[in-house]
Amino acid sequence: MVNFSLEGKVALVTGASYGIGFAIATAFAEAGARIAFNDIRQELVDKGLASYREKGIDAKGYVCDVTKEDQVQALVAAVEKDLGPINILVNNAGIIKRIPMTEMKAEEFRQVIDVDLNAPFIVSKAVIPSMIKNGGGKIINICSMMSELGRETVSAYAAAKGGLKMLTRNIASEYGEYNIQCNGIGPGYIATPQTAPLRERQKDGSRHPFDAFIVAKTPAARWGTTDDLKGPAVFLASSASDFVNGHVLYVDGGILAYIGKQPQ
Repeated sequence: MVNFSLEGKVALVTGASYGIGFAIATAFAEAGARIAFNDIRQELVDKGLASYREKGIDAKGYVCDVTKEDQVQALVAAVEKDLGPINILVNNAGIIKRIPMTEMKAEEFRQVIDVDLNAPFIVSKAVIPSMIKNGGGKIINICSMMSELGRETVSAYAAAKGGLKMLTRNIASEYGEYNIQCNGIGPGYIATPQTAPLRERQKDGSRHPFDAFIVAKTPAARWGTTDDLKGPAVFLASSASDFVNGHVLYVDGGILAYIGKQPQ
């Protein structure tokens, strides 16, 4: 029988006060895991804790800037003290800056790389020794379709997520012999409160132009939801995926497989 249970496991999901990280952490809790998460400010952590409580989940929240190695080491030590060794890490914390490349300042580019690529390196590095000591573990990096595709205004994000895809493969290559599986999830366009304005109907009842573009480019003919990410995340966190390593699972409704409709 395939085992998707996470009973007795400790999962750290970075930046999981809301959105994709919150959905994944909730799915892990429903599968039996104990949840730890961080965010960069106390008010965000408090908001996250309230959301978990509403779901009946006793999560532990911590303030931590995942780009700071000393803070990450302290976070991992605190989680291990409060809950036990970390069995599952999800590198979810991330940012995007939509700025044309020639208008983007170098420090803005560096900030995106720091949060979206350097931080997963820092946090993974912090948990891998304990995973080796305890006989294995699961690392899931939240990649993106921009790990494969380019698009205007997202040069830093695409560079970071492309790098994260290769970091995923390298962690798998370097630590697979220790029963550590490192895989990625590449979400497609996900309906969240942040993208709601892009999905509002126009005054004439037509779709927002970007909404129409995404639906036309997606074989599933819809935006994804955070619930669409729960099953893939539980699979990659559970023993069901013990021989899956260095893979990016794109949860995109088929966008990457599709060349698009011929213009009428």
